[in-house]
Amino acid sequence: MVRGAILSMLGTVLVASLGLATGRADPARGASSEAVPILMYHVIAPPVAGAPYPDLYVARADFAGQVRWLARHGYHAITLRRVYDAWHGRATLPARPIVLSFDDGYRSQFTNAFPILRARHWPGVVNLEVNDEHRPWGLSLARARALVRAGWEIDAHTISHPDLTILDAATLTREVAGSRRILRRQLRVPVDFFCYPAGRYDSAVVEAVRRAGFLGATTTRYGLALPSEL
Repeated sequence: MVRGAILSMLGTVLVASLGLATGRADPARGASSEAVPILMYHVIAPPVAGAPYPDLYVARADFAGQVRWLARHGYHAITLRRVYDAWHGRATLPARPIVLSFDDGYRSQFTNAFPILRARHWPGVVNLEVNDEHRPWGLSLARARALVRAGWEIDAHTISHPDLTILDAATLTREVAGSRRILRRQLRVPVDFFCYPAGRYDSAVVEAVRRAGFLGATTTRYGLALPSEL
């Protein structure tokens, strides 16, 4: 019911679910089993003329309105790491936790989304594609570091955003493990979570994510994130 209410209000914003299967958190350790919604954003700006995927754009005013709605209805934005730690008995969740994630790494995530969330002391989660750091509209390393200092989480979204399910083993490893290595070196952050490009994965991709040391991964499957589905 909560997911339906959010989606009816937020329109085309997607709810992602954690998609790297592991065992359930241990209730004996005081771990939470609460399901958590994850909203997925891309560009926080109106769509440009001829944009191939206009639904991936959310105007700044619309984003601000969505954040106001969430706050008014008692939600509190947190990071994936806090969700993971709560599921494993190492942290607590606020009332109505929610994760606001931003794919690829766009400059507008810093210029438009960041001030809105900062006013509420809410963190975001950027699933950063390494190559986007070098594009004119991309999120620069300086801005990514500023987000980290403000409490945002940076996670990996590959180097070049390919369909991981069609890659050979060496290229798959480079895109998955390599992206984590690069971001950890550049930003000095853990990069504990992975985001599947276009939500696509198969058993080989999941295994590559495991081998790279990620704790969990996000996809585009509708539903709530659960501790049984990391």
